[in-house]
Amino acid sequence: MAELDDPVVIGTITAPHGVRGTVRVRPAGEGRHLREGVVPVVGGRRRRIMKARRTPKGFLVDLEDVPDRSRAEELRGEDLLLDRSELDAPGEDEFYVADLIGLRAVDGEGRELGEVVETFPTPAHEVLVVRSRRSALYVPFTREHVPEVEPGAGMIVVRPPEE
Repeated sequence: MAELDDPVVIGTITAPHGVRGTVRVRPAGEGRHLREGVVPVVGGRRRRIMKARRTPKGFLVDLEDVPDRSRAEELRGEDLLLDRSELDAPGEDEFYVADLIGLRAVDGEGRELGEVVETFPTPAHEVLVVRSRRSALYVPFTREHVPEVEPGAGMIVVRPPEE
């Protein structure tokens, strides 16, 4: 198995697509690393991305040494991983989804709302799941609803959507 010092999930294989080994991938975030030439760890070994294209339902990706549907099916559910050192540097006001997990969420007055425990993509934006002991809060990851992100301080400021 390929070893990564600080693995970051860049996508997850959700299904095979067609008969030539193409896989459907749900990206983590916007999918900027799902591109030709990137060599993520998939199924315990490095596999070069030979071709990648965005579709309305995610990405279609052709991986090295995945020549047919049966090999693609074996990879269903596998993550595509890169070491953090291999990632592109995020731009200003950009964050990796993996870096949001575990941040403490507070409201504009500093009251504790919970912890970001997961995220999931929607066609419009990423959604943060903020869980407290009693409930879960689903927060669109937009400037309107998350005006401050301070990974160094381990927190985000959240304006929950009105019900």
